Amino acid sequence: MNVGMVSLGCAKNLVDAEIMLGLLKEAGYNIVANEQEADVLIVNTCGFIEPAKEEAIDTILELARWKEAGNCKALVVTGCLSQRYGRELLDEMPEIDAVVGTGEFNGIAGIVDRVLSGERVFAVGVPEFLYDHRMPRLLSTPGHVAYLKIAEGCENRCSYCVIPAIRGRFRSRTMESVIEEARVLVDRGVKELILIAQDTTRYGLDLYGKPSLASLLRKLARIDGLTWARFLYTHPTGFTDELIETVATESKICKYIDIPLQHIDGEILRRMNRKPGPREIEDLIARLKRDIPEVTLRSSFIVGFPGETEAAFSRLLDFIRDTRFDRIGVFKYSPEEGTAAAEMPGSVPEDIKEERYRRVMELARRISREKNEGKVGRVLDVLIDGRAPESELLTVGRSQAEAPEVDGLIYIGNDRPPAGEIRKVKITQAGDYDLVGEVIAGGRGDRHGSTD
Repeated sequence: MNVGMVSLGCAKNLVDAEIMLGLLKEAGYNIVANEQEADVLIVNTCGFIEPAKEEAIDTILELARWKEAGNCKALVVTGCLSQRYGRELLDEMPEIDAVVGTGEFNGIAGIVDRVLSGERVFAVGVPEFLYDHRMPRLLSTPGHVAYLKIAEGCENRCSYCVIPAIRGRFRSRTMESVIEEARVLVDRGVKELILIAQDTTRYGLDLYGKPSLASLLRKLARIDGLTWARFLYTHPTGFTDELIETVATESKICKYIDIPLQHIDGEILRRMNRKPGPREIEDLIARLKRDIPEVTLRSSFIVGFPGETEAAFSRLLDFIRDTRFDRIGVFKYSPEEGTAAAEMPGSVPEDIKEERYRRVMELARRISREKNEGKVGRVLDVLIDGRAPESELLTVGRSQAEAPEVDGLIYIGNDRPPAGEIRKVKITQAGDYDLVGEVIAGGRGDRHGSTD
């Protein structure tokens, strides 16, 4: 039987999808990329905000047509949308043959067996499952890059967020399990590991009684064959002295901090149930810039949160302008049922949300352009990703300052190094988000891939 899968949403969801594919392959199913050939189609959904839910429903309906036009005998919906609305999905969409929650996907092979036997399956419970290094995994990323999920769930209880309900309590994998999986991935050719969790800086608190990300990073840095490791989705309360020092001193750890802050206005942060306050956030940013040479800072912000006045929004704009983040993601607030924020007074009209979104994005674009122009003439160590999607004549790569999927690329036209290798690249042109450069003759990067 052929199985095809579409995975939506974040990298954390992608890891779940890769594990499901590994389990299905281990059970004897054949994994195919062509949806028309699939006997079973799986949609691994995101359900975090309204646009993600709409995308998930559209994808489910799009794949359902292969029941008529292709070989599809079963349509399975997994992931966050299933966890939130599993019963409604099954009751209201006859096209769906099974819904699987975020805590039950480890049983995907047996669920598919049941569906193919004619059963309609509801498998949604309290999410408590946590995968480990013993589970099979079929990577869908390029062979030299892999995501490594180090924890699951969340307990921060931001007022706008449904993740604790979707993913359950925060639970860390053991350090031994993470290191063992990392070694296996590196042995398979992975050069860059990207650590992810809902809150990576909380890693280990539940197991070891203290935040342990720094210790984990130091152990990862000792793995022979690993070029870079970076971590995403941090929380501003989680930066210990040890973590900052580890990022600053370990050459394999990318000097890249992804720190979603959401806002800077004190009243909005209070409404969001976000800590710390504005002064502590500003002090942390100053310290990261001071203690980690050439650090790249990425953040995300929400505009149009209930109660966001023009004055509060202006404070956010000023903060972004003064801080000059290297990368920024911006979201228009979306009220989610079951959250405290959805019941708050002071809703912001959609047209004002849109206008504020555009203003932040334009500011972010200008800052990104200025920072990129400052890199022209510099020589960077670049990890080669492969051929450019736009042209076979161009190669693309990334320095430590660019995370895959979310940041820009460095385009190279004078050489075609193989994917997974480090090259010295001189930057010759700057765009709003991307860079153009040339490989220096004989310019292999050092084995750690640090930036000159």
